[in-house]
Amino acid sequence: MWPFGKSTADRVKDALNEQPRLKDLGLQVQEKGGNVSVTGMVPNDRFGTLVKVVAEGINGVKSVDTSGLVAQEAPQQAQAEAPQDAGPSASANTVTSGPASAQTEIAPSSSAKPAAASSMDAEIKEMEDRSKIAKAVHQAIRNNGELKDDPIDVLQSGKSVILRGVVDSDHEQRLAEKLAREVDGVSGVDISGLRVAEGAKELTKEKDAQTGDTVYTVQAGDTLGAIAQKYYGDVGEYKKIAHYNNISNPDLIKVGQQIRIPG
Repeated sequence: MWPFGKSTADRVKDALNEQPRLKDLGLQVQEKGGNVSVTGMVPNDRFGTLVKVVAEGINGVKSVDTSGLVAQEAPQQAQAEAPQDAGPSASANTVTSGPASAQTEIAPSSSAKPAAASSMDAEIKEMEDRSKIAKAVHQAIRNNGELKDDPIDVLQSGKSVILRGVVDSDHEQRLAEKLAREVDGVSGVDISGLRVAEGAKELTKEKDAQTGDTVYTVQAGDTLGAIAQKYYGDVGEYKKIAHYNNISNPDLIKVGQQIRIPG
């Protein structure tokens, strides 16, 4: 459950997998301190830009490195080379017709892209443009004084955007939807994944710089079960927290102790 149950890397991967052209590529995502790197094989270089604009719509992402993407563009067919002892009439750019004295030189045909490749380029361009709209919505939310610290992801779905995460109040939920609708190009806003939880900003404020995990500082009267209820809505998840933090006895936690909330 985001924002407490999924790491930044997992949420970036989810966003990439929701793009029709990216979901079956098996791209790998790593993140450290908000810096995301995406690796894997892609059909062509255009996919790198698409990956970047999609990832930049995820809350907590500071930079996106796509240098690890390897394009699989088919190499252009090499021009046939003329034999070393052949004259001009035997070059790859010459077609012989009739007697040698009447040879006709014809220019090489243009290397026009196949229709399928052109169609893919157009589709990628359209997805890229739409993802840039989602990124603009994300930026509008980050620039708002009331919402800038709320954990909100923005995903693109056709001409609409999807808001996911948590806000502190109904007012902030309505404000996030309003800001999204005001961005040029947005035809619809889905806020079904944007829930209201009082104190969301405080719960997600502290982060582990190495892992990106949310960190909670134990207060007087806390138990692992109560902490699990705050972050996951399920007391039973205390076992996950205990295991992640190498806590052998879940009943022994101390005031001031910092506990990482696993993704």
